[in-house]
Amino acid sequence: MKPRAVCTVAVSALRRRPLLGVAVGVGALAALRQTLPGAAVRLSSLQPLVTPLLHPARALNGLSHYRSQSTLSGLFSLSPADSIMASLNPPQAAPKWTHTPEEVLKLTTDAIAEYRALEDRVAALKPEECNFESVFLTLAHAENKFNAIAEPLSFYQNVSPSKELRDASNKAEVMVRDFGVESSMRIDVFRAKQAAEENIKASGKKLSAEEQRLVEKMILDGTRDGLALPDAEREKLTKLKKELSQTCLEFSKNFNEENGVVSFTLEELKGVPADVISGYTKRTKDGKEVYDVTFKTPDIFPLFKFAENPETRRIAYERFENRLAINEPIMSKFLGLRRQIAKLLGYPTWADYVTEVKMVKSAKGVKEFLTDLEQKLRPVGLKDREILLALKKKEHDEKGLPFDGEFYLWDYRYYDRKFIEESLNLDDQLVKEYFPVSVVVPAILEIYQNLLGVKFVEIKGETWHPEVQQFAVWEKDAKDESGFIGYCYLDLFPRESKYSHAAVWPLLPGYDKEDGTRSYPLAAMVANLAKPTPQKPALMRHDDVVTFFHEMGHVFHGLLSKTKFARFHGTSVAGDFVEAPSQMLENWCFEPKVLERMSSHYETKEPLDAELIDKIIKSRYVNVGLFYLRQLFFANFDLKVHTDQDPDDYTKLWNEMRENISLVKGRNLGAGQGTFNHIAGGYDAGYYGYTYSLVFAADMYATVFKADPLDPARGKRYREKILLPGGSRDEIDSLKDFLGREPNSEAFIKELFGQSASSLAAQRPVPPPRGTLAAAASQPFSANSGRPAGLSGSIQTPEDFLKAIGRSAETKFTPESWEQLWHTDGAQLRKAGLAVRDRRSVAAFVESYMAGSGGLWLLMYILWSMEKFRQGQDPAEFAHPPKTCEEDSRVGVLTWTGCAKWQEAAV
Repeated sequence: MKPRAVCTVAVSALRRRPLLGVAVGVGALAALRQTLPGAAVRLSSLQPLVTPLLHPARALNGLSHYRSQSTLSGLFSLSPADSIMASLNPPQAAPKWTHTPEEVLKLTTDAIAEYRALEDRVAALKPEECNFESVFLTLAHAENKFNAIAEPLSFYQNVSPSKELRDASNKAEVMVRDFGVESSMRIDVFRAKQAAEENIKASGKKLSAEEQRLVEKMILDGTRDGLALPDAEREKLTKLKKELSQTCLEFSKNFNEENGVVSFTLEELKGVPADVISGYTKRTKDGKEVYDVTFKTPDIFPLFKFAENPETRRIAYERFENRLAINEPIMSKFLGLRRQIAKLLGYPTWADYVTEVKMVKSAKGVKEFLTDLEQKLRPVGLKDREILLALKKKEHDEKGLPFDGEFYLWDYRYYDRKFIEESLNLDDQLVKEYFPVSVVVPAILEIYQNLLGVKFVEIKGETWHPEVQQFAVWEKDAKDESGFIGYCYLDLFPRESKYSHAAVWPLLPGYDKEDGTRSYPLAAMVANLAKPTPQKPALMRHDDVVTFFHEMGHVFHGLLSKTKFARFHGTSVAGDFVEAPSQMLENWCFEPKVLERMSSHYETKEPLDAELIDKIIKSRYVNVGLFYLRQLFFANFDLKVHTDQDPDDYTKLWNEMRENISLVKGRNLGAGQGTFNHIAGGYDAGYYGYTYSLVFAADMYATVFKADPLDPARGKRYREKILLPGGSRDEIDSLKDFLGREPNSEAFIKELFGQSASSLAAQRPVPPPRGTLAAAASQPFSANSGRPAGLSGSIQTPEDFLKAIGRSAETKFTPESWEQLWHTDGAQLRKAGLAVRDRRSVAAFVESYMAGSGGLWLLMYILWSMEKFRQGQDPAEFAHPPKTCEEDSRVGVLTWTGCAKWQEAAV
């Protein structure tokens, strides 16, 4: 099964604080079968939806005002809180949702003015007056206050039924983004920060770890914002940043305002489920009844999956792919602006600028990651395509349809679904009947509550729409207000003028206020679950269940984090780690006891039986090659357009790269890049992160939760080690604390390739987290450390190893013998725990051992053998080592050149 959508991490304009949505995850391989390339990680509140109102409501100041009490929100409820908890009052009131358009703009204007005035006061400080409290703490508190006003106001554009309010919210977002650029370019404020940092060091003042991190991050902000540039270049940079902000906002606005349709007759829609068709708008055109299919996920993806007529699918896909051709010149413009900004800031490319503060650290690291994974997935994808193409030929022959031997984009979801049905006898529509919303949502919330030790208490407060449910979240044993955690809003059902995918907005972060009291977080989930039909209640497909489980992971990341400063709260972590917690949690949806617990047939009330559960679990890995190659296409396109030095024909590039990487043909598809909102909305040079973070997600699940995923003790460990610190420490430190060791990719390989993973375990498919191998390399050498299981205990020296693989200890390493060992003795090497795949890169060869079972013992052997080999010919023919270890950006890739201490250890 495939991951369904892709998450969105929204970012405020003043400080890039993430906001999340659905992500690609190993555990969700079924889910993304029905969705877009992924919902983008976008700037918070960037997505105004301006279609007509669907639900009229009573007016308040000419607008609509609601309380959480609708029929749809009443489709499910949680077990009641005990009498004590039900009587508790939160120590912090929930925000109001009754703003008028005028109020939205006035409040935003006032907040900007107040923040600007405070920056003026900080900038006016004399150098000797600058310290932690007067500068860093003052700015942090001001930022908290500003975001508490601006974030909820800019959220309206995604969910409000009022066009006037959505438009005002969008205008407020423009104001905030422009001010964010202005604020980031204030050299006077930056100099106050620099003076404060110097005074802190000179005074010997001891800061806490989080306070020191705040200082370092604020200084780094200024450096990355270009404040070290000369005045003329800073002024040019400011203009470019504002222009870039407006251009990206225009791209995203078009994305969300898109309201096109494609129309078909009932005959042309043959195969599409009746309950889906009943949701289409029916009208008469040229004397025939036609159905308008919107490009929203609940409408268009069932057509791709079920429409039997290939022409229907082709027409729909071509229209769908080209629905945002208006964005073609806008993308070209913002990519050009980014190239200019990167050059001004002194970075080789925009991708290098973006990745500098992520776990991967460089564009080169991303490229190596993607290339390595693509090489491993391509043969798997070719096999997948061969199987689906044979299925297509069989159906076309049976129906007398022409067959040209090609497998097209509009074929993928249709035959993917058919293959699952035929090979596993798994009917997606039948499975859906076991997941009524009224059962699944409270079951998932109960699972989370038990696992993490919290309690949801529904409250009938003020909301932006009557379908929204509002909850106060408490510690499970709360007796007074000290047990309050925060607020959660669930806006789960589709309607016009609403954000059309799934995302979580951490509208308010948690932090310590100036008076020492706590400001509590608020998270809002927006989704588009199916509504009831006249024939059936609201039902969820299994991929909807996975989506909901994933999204709740983001909710709890926002609620259960507890940091001193808001900028480190919750999901404010590296962009290539932020999805890992929720991706890990998707695995629950493939655990038999969890599936049984949250399923109940809408008529019989029976849970899923063991046979259906087994089929769901098995479907998880079907066609995994084609799915992930598709994800790698998006990531490679994103990386290429952000590393190229010159503009390109991006329509041509998009279509050619997709066909070459994803192995699926397309034609007449137009400017599909206009739909790629990720790279306009905050995920530029970051799409790789969806797959990169899976390494951590798989490792966390396999190491801690797999043995007992519902164990509250394990949930407590997850809450304390991963959720609580948020971004207040490096992500690698949180991972090591949680895992009890450095992370590795072994679990990821097993997840991705299923039972075949054992033969690939030594061939690590992705670079490990930076620092992992460096730490291993610093350990004392031991001839027995990390020896592969395939080597006998009698092996103590490199000569012993040569004997173990059938070589004489006196073997002379010449270029010819090395190559012979590489190719001829591959089977013997694999038996010994080695897997030599590619003679082009000895460095990658070494790195794969270090990340796998080989460890330092194998590194010793490699270095020793290369030293011997050097007597015959320089190994640069086979490897491309750096001049020194430090110059190798792949941390831990140790080559013999320039690493004398390792040569000595080896020989």
